[in-house]
Amino acid sequence: MKLTTELALKINVEGSPEQTLEVSQDQLIFGRSSQCDVYLPYSEISRQHCQLRRLAKGQWRIEDLGSTNGTFLNQSLLTEPKRLKNGDVIEIGNVLVTVELSSEVASAESAIAHSEKPNRTEVQTILRNAEELRQRWMDGDKVKDPLSTEHIAHARLQYIVEIARGLNSAESIEAIFSQVEEIIFQELRTVERLALLIDVEGTGDLELYKAASRKIKSSNGDRSYRQDISDLYEGHWISHSICDQVFEEKVAIKTKNAQLDERFSETKSILMKGIGGALAVPLWNEKQVVGVFYADATTGFDHLDPSQDQDLSFFSTIANLVASSVQRWLLTRRLQQQERIRQRLERYHSPAVVQQLITFGATEDTLLTPVEADVSVLFADIVGFTAISEELAPEEVAKLLNCFFEEMLKPLFAMGGTLDKFIGDCIMAFFGAPEPQSDHADRAVKVAKAMLERLEQLNQSQTFSHPLELRVAINSGKAVVGDVGSSQRVDYTVLGGTVNLASRLEAVCKPGDCVISENTFNRLNYQTQFSPIGKSKFKGIDQAITVYRAEW
Repeated sequence: MKLTTELALKINVEGSPEQTLEVSQDQLIFGRSSQCDVYLPYSEISRQHCQLRRLAKGQWRIEDLGSTNGTFLNQSLLTEPKRLKNGDVIEIGNVLVTVELSSEVASAESAIAHSEKPNRTEVQTILRNAEELRQRWMDGDKVKDPLSTEHIAHARLQYIVEIARGLNSAESIEAIFSQVEEIIFQELRTVERLALLIDVEGTGDLELYKAASRKIKSSNGDRSYRQDISDLYEGHWISHSICDQVFEEKVAIKTKNAQLDERFSETKSILMKGIGGALAVPLWNEKQVVGVFYADATTGFDHLDPSQDQDLSFFSTIANLVASSVQRWLLTRRLQQQERIRQRLERYHSPAVVQQLITFGATEDTLLTPVEADVSVLFADIVGFTAISEELAPEEVAKLLNCFFEEMLKPLFAMGGTLDKFIGDCIMAFFGAPEPQSDHADRAVKVAKAMLERLEQLNQSQTFSHPLELRVAINSGKAVVGDVGSSQRVDYTVLGGTVNLASRLEAVCKPGDCVISENTFNRLNYQTQFSPIGKSKFKGIDQAITVYRAEW
C-alpha cells in the first residue's frame, strides 16, 4: 500500500529529461553507491552524498554526509542540517533537485509566512523609473536615520566608491566588467549569472559583450564556474523580452518569479530558459541608453517590496557607474575606428569626401561594393619622363615625382575628385563616385586646367630640376567603381571601356594640352572652352571618336 506523500522531488540532470520522485519513506539517501535510495552515478557525487529525513508531519531536514564536493541548498554550501521549505533547490554535483511539499503543507507554510508579515503584499515584479532610482542614490547622504533603508543603501553605495574610481580608468570592456563582476556576486547572493549587453552601433540592437557565472567553492577549496563559458556567451539563458523592455522604456526591472508574472506570461522563452528571478537595468548616461545590465537566478528572489528594495537600487547604481565607462569606451572605439577609416580613405578621396563617407557609414572592414556609376576619368601624364629619369639618380627621380604629385593632387582634392592610382609618372583619377556628382565632367575639366596652370608656375619658379610638360585626357561615361582585388590587397578603382578610352586619348594630346571625348563635351555646362580637332580611331573601340581640345 502506497503512503500519502508529503514530499515530491523534481530531479534535473544536465542533458536528461526531468524526473519526479514522490517520497513516502522517512529517510532518503542520495549518492553514487547503488545501495543509496537515490542512485546518482556521477563522478562529482560521493558514494553517500547527503540525506533527507522526516522530522514531523510535513517537515523535512537535509544533511550533508561528508561529501567531497559538498551539498548546496539554494546556492549556499550546506554546513549543518537545515529544514527544507517548499521550492528549495538542492544541488548535488551536476544534479539539481527541486523540493515540492504537498499542497496542504505548502499552504500551511504560506499561512505562517503571511502571519509573520501581515502588512506585506506579495509582489512578483518591480518596475522602477531608472532616473528616479539614480536620484534616490544621489540624495542618500541627506538621510540621517542610520537604521533607515535609505541609509543602508547609501552605505552600500559608499562601499563601491573604489569601483567607481577603478571604472574611471578602465579602457576596455573586459576591464569594466571585471571591476563589477566580483562585487555583484558578493553583494547579491542569489544572483547566478551576469551579463553586459551593449548597443554598439546605436541601432537599438543589443549585443552580448561580457558574461559571467557565479563561482562555487567546494569543500576542498577549489573554485569552478557553474556554467561553461562557451554556453554563457551563447546568450540563450538571457531573457531578451525583459532586456528589450528595459532598453526601450528606460525602466529597471526586478522580477521575483518571471514564470508566474502576468507581464511575461506570453513569453515562452521565460519558461523554456528556466528563469526564476531576473534583474535588469538600463545603462544610460544622461539621456542616452547604451545597453542593459542583466542578472538572473533560477531559484528566484526571496524579498520583493517596491517601497524598500535595496537590491534593485544597488544593481541600478552599479549600472549607472558602468554606463559612463561603457559610453566612454564606445566613444573611444568610434574615434579610433573613424581614424583608421579616414587614413584608408584619404589615400583616394578629398577630405570632404572622406568626411562624407564616414558620416554615411563607411566602416573599417567593409568593402565598397563595386557598382555602376556615371563618371569622368582623368589621366595626367608627364611628357618625356623616361628620358628625364635616365638623367637623374633614383633618389632625385623619387623627389621630383613626390613634389609633382603633391602639387597636382591639391586641385584634384579641392574639386572633390578621387585618386585611383599613380601609374609611374601618370595620375589616374575620376569624378562622380563614390558620391554622385552631377557636374563631374565640369569638375574634371577645371582640375585639368588647374594642373596645367600650376605646372607652368612651378616651371617658372624652377621648382623642378627639369622643366616638365603635361598631357591631360578626359573621358566620361558608365564605369564600374568599387573595391577590387584579392584577400591580400584591395584597391578602390574604376574599370571599363570609359577608362580605356580616357587612357588612349592621351595619344592624340599634344604636350601642355588637354583633350576630351565627345561624351565629356556633351556633359559640359561651358562648351565654348573646347573645339573639335576631328575624329580618331582607337584600339579596341569600333567607332571613330570626336576629340575636343581645350582653348585655354
